[in-house]
Amino acid sequence: MASEDTAVVVGVRSVDEVFAALDEVNAPRTGFEQGLLDAYRWAVGAQVDAPVTANAAVGAYGPCRAQLLAECQAAAVHLRQAADRVGERERSLGIYMALAWLCGHHDERP
Repeated sequence: MASEDTAVVVGVRSVDEVFAALDEVNAPRTGFEQGLLDAYRWAVGAQVDAPVTANAAVGAYGPCRAQLLAECQAAAVHLRQAADRVGERERSLGIYMALAWLCGHHDERP
């Protein structure tokens, strides 16, 4: 078992927390859940392209913390731009909420 100093993290979350979140939205039924899934998959390296910018992850197994923060910021902008498109707004909100949780902006997992 890895010590706390060598534990694998995604942003500020343990990789185990992220995989638990992935398991919960494995079969998305809403645009919001699809956004969560897209963000979590990219964050753990299971999806190459970032969910908003389509940038490839630059970390060893997924995006580095700086890239997670930048993608979270891009998701916030995209959410404002998608305000009049309901389906896209729901997906964008899911992406933003997942990335904000991964970055430590809030403690409650979406």
